[in-house]
Amino acid sequence: MVYVLSKDGQPLMPTKRYGKVKHLLRSKRAKAIKRCPFTIQLTYDSDSYTQSITLGVDAGSKTIGLSATTKTQELYAAEVTPRNDISDLLETRRSLRSSRRNRKLRYREPRFLNRTKSKHPGWLAPSVRAKVDSHLKVIEDMTKILPISKIIIETASFDLQKIKAMELGLPTPEGTDYQKGELLDFVNVREYVFWRDNYTCQWCHGKSKSNILHTHHWAYWKGDHTDKPSSQITLCDKCNDSKNHKPEAKMLWGWEPKITFTAKGAAFMGIMRWSVYNELKEIYEPSGIHIKMTYGYITKANRIAYNLPKEHRVDARCITGYPDVLPAEEWYNSKKIRCHNRQIHKSNPKRGVRKLNQAPYMVNGYRLFDKVLFKNTECYITGRRSTGYFALKTLDGQKIHDSAKVKDLKLIEPRKLYLTERKAQV
Repeated sequence: MVYVLSKDGQPLMPTKRYGKVKHLLRSKRAKAIKRCPFTIQLTYDSDSYTQSITLGVDAGSKTIGLSATTKTQELYAAEVTPRNDISDLLETRRSLRSSRRNRKLRYREPRFLNRTKSKHPGWLAPSVRAKVDSHLKVIEDMTKILPISKIIIETASFDLQKIKAMELGLPTPEGTDYQKGELLDFVNVREYVFWRDNYTCQWCHGKSKSNILHTHHWAYWKGDHTDKPSSQITLCDKCNDSKNHKPEAKMLWGWEPKITFTAKGAAFMGIMRWSVYNELKEIYEPSGIHIKMTYGYITKANRIAYNLPKEHRVDARCITGYPDVLPAEEWYNSKKIRCHNRQIHKSNPKRGVRKLNQAPYMVNGYRLFDKVLFKNTECYITGRRSTGYFALKTLDGQKIHDSAKVKDLKLIEPRKLYLTERKAQV
């Protein structure tokens, strides 16, 4: 599918007449302005007739599904992965700044701009704000290449207690069960954690023969400093030794027990769903694009009725209201990347010597995440060396080469905020 813009930049209906597109490009009556998805802009005045196109958005914390359809066919399908590292990066920055203040080194004075008084109405945590912005950005990109007339977004409010019961294999809560939390009949969290773990150390499983038990905050290493039961686990006094908490011990640091349940994604959706919907209405309804909300149970019913696979882009097609239209021949896998790394020096200097954390802007003419061609394979630069060797991977993480020579690379397109790959529809 080739996407077409008019002479003044307005989106027109896409085309599959590749011979016609080739003729227009050769005769200079059109110019290519985007490679993936391939988009051309006409250089002559043309008719602006368009059909009604509905954009379905399967909103999500980890993956966003997109599908643009008419009544007869799907014109665009994509799955977008937003950033999920914001919280970890903020926690790392906080700890590094705190460490520098305590050691009387260079540091930025605290500004106190993130306190309660400075949080204006509609304020969102940075991690949630980043996901909301990702939704708005991908929808904006769609409206730039297709004449969207209607946007339908799926939002959901999750029953966290029911999800947790299903995850842990417990009976489904009903009626007054919602008033009976997991700490019912327990004096405190510590007593509940011991009972849940059968009064057994969850690391050595009783092999140490120690009868002294402790509750361990297993998730502290990943920035979870809460006292909720899912963040604590039972350890004996021998396994809970201070030396076992250090990264070099390769024991408790980095350990993620399987018995825990997290509703982080559901909580994200509960917070951001109205923000996305309201901001879409504010942005697009003045220009005549109708915004509508739908719910997950409707999408699920449509998907099951037409025997469709569980994919985010397929769910987005069901959201449009036309699940049985001819699907697109290809779909686009996109991923949001970090724009900048502003950490000046490495946090763990060797022998007290500070070393720059940032690589040069260009290394042998290439930047990080540039799309290149290596032995007829399109891939991305994920690592650079000043000696002229590069690490290459696809967007799915498949390793292409650990040390490719610079002379074997050919630049396809420079890095962008969203890395995009074209995939064949299965």
